[in-house]
Amino acid sequence: MTDSWATFGADLHLEPVGQGLRSGLMEALREAVRSGRLTPGTRLPSSRVLAADLGVARNTVADAYAELVAEGWLTARQGSGTRVARRSAPRRKDPAAAPARPARPGAGYNLKPGSPDLSAFPRTAWLRAARKALTAAPDEAFGYGDPHGRVELRTVLAEYLARARGVYADPERIVICSGFAHGLSLLGRVLRGRRVRDVAVESYGLDLHRDLLTEAGLRTPCLPLDEHGSRTGELAAMRGAGAVLLTPAHQFPTGVPLHPDRRAAAVDWARSTGGLILEDDYDGEFRYDRQPVGALQGLDPERVVHLGTASKSLAPALRLGWMVLPRSLVAEVVAAKGVSEWMSGSPDQLTLAEFIASGAYDRHVRSMRLRYRRRRDQLVAALAERAPGIEVSGIAAGLHAVLELPAGAERSVIQAAAFQGLALDGLARYRHPDAPAARDALVIGYGSPSESAWAGALDALCRVLP
Repeated sequence: MTDSWATFGADLHLEPVGQGLRSGLMEALREAVRSGRLTPGTRLPSSRVLAADLGVARNTVADAYAELVAEGWLTARQGSGTRVARRSAPRRKDPAAAPARPARPGAGYNLKPGSPDLSAFPRTAWLRAARKALTAAPDEAFGYGDPHGRVELRTVLAEYLARARGVYADPERIVICSGFAHGLSLLGRVLRGRRVRDVAVESYGLDLHRDLLTEAGLRTPCLPLDEHGSRTGELAAMRGAGAVLLTPAHQFPTGVPLHPDRRAAAVDWARSTGGLILEDDYDGEFRYDRQPVGALQGLDPERVVHLGTASKSLAPALRLGWMVLPRSLVAEVVAAKGVSEWMSGSPDQLTLAEFIASGAYDRHVRSMRLRYRRRRDQLVAALAERAPGIEVSGIAAGLHAVLELPAGAERSVIQAAAFQGLALDGLARYRHPDAPAARDALVIGYGSPSESAWAGALDALCRVLP
């Protein structure tokens, strides 16, 4: 492994100390060499790549590398890159010295789904949009705000969602929220206020979403799913259900799209019963083998609530989401949100509005679509070479893939991965308590690692597969 630098990308615990970032980086590299985590001959990432991963200036990394070369810790040769110097013997630790700090909890590779590549956040473009948006913002934008959300953001979202996702939207139908969980919590309160008893959920999905509905006083019976998505034809037999929560573009976590006949069956059920469809469009923009399938909301805007966020396309820390509502629901959702409800700040809303209007959002999504497609292709190629018995199921889309395992292997693979510092989720983690166990599989989040850590994470995954 001396020819690979990716293995230390997740292990380098950089904390600014002493004179600042450069000193902190230098000491972290020295300690990695002393402890043996960076072995002689290990090739380090380029100053550009490491600077992007750490969110620091490239000169900071280049200066740290140059000084460590001068000290003899590293070597740098044209065409060979920067490597750990080959020493005749490692330094012995002073027994009187303070004990080394333990590794931070969770150190290692993380292939759990749910997060984009945070190192790819478009800092420069976002800062440019923030500067322009705040310069032009009216004084009232810094007040307590409208529960609907800033009209500037709702206006550009209406245009973008119509163009990119086929959503029928106008600004008056859109309510800004602090992410999907916030929006679902608000809808749960509204549905309970309408005396809905049950909201059907897919038999595989996030327990957080079920818990939010339960906390609103709703039951969450499960809707079976198969290779064509949720079996929406069975909604008619669920007498107490007044709504259903679906991930039609890319079912989470199984990765299948909802079949056209089942999309139509869901809408027919909602029309005939007065029910609502809650559409979680969490990664609908990321489809790699064809154009993304349009949102379900376009089939009936008065019976489908479309929910989207910036969490997968940009970053979850922004806490920016939106609901495109049937007209009959807008006033009730705004009332549930109220004047004191936690909501996204106006400056971030204005920045996102400018980011979308300027075209920067489209450019970022295109760039990330290429990055994630490349990673998925690399995952498939690595499995074909090193674990040919493992099949990747689901469509080529999103930020995660499902790896089918031999019966009974899921738990042992996850345990073996944990032993090597690799965090994985099995499919069973997402199964509804009332759904039967169907198969063993892993849900691999290939979007999470940084560029420098991806190769090491993929290698670690292949080593634990049967």
